Amino acid sequence: MKKVKITVLKTTFDEELAKEYGVDGLGRCPMLEAGQEFHADYAKPEGFCDEAWKAIYQYAFALSHGAGGGVFYFGDWIRKPGVAICSCNDGLRPVIFKLEATDKD
Repeated sequence: MKKVKITVLKTTFDEELAKEYGVDGLGRCPMLEAGQEFHADYAKPEGFCDEAWKAIYQYAFALSHGAGGGVFYFGDWIRKPGVAICSCNDGLRPVIFKLEATDKD
């Protein structure tokens, strides 16, 4: 099993939806910042958001078990082998991640 590098690409915030549904003062995700890096296999990395992990763990698991040799979903999603671009499931302020297969045990 190999480690997967998880990079926070960006945090987003949907002002329109937040205005309608969010609590006063809601802003971008307070837990993660663009540029942060984590390494994982089947277990959530220390300091990583629980809810974000639930949304992306299946991609981390697949990449750590060798799915990095090909592309996901019949080649009609990500063109670079060993990479997945995923987001957490927060509909008002999703965080976008890049997951990369590595050769680290």
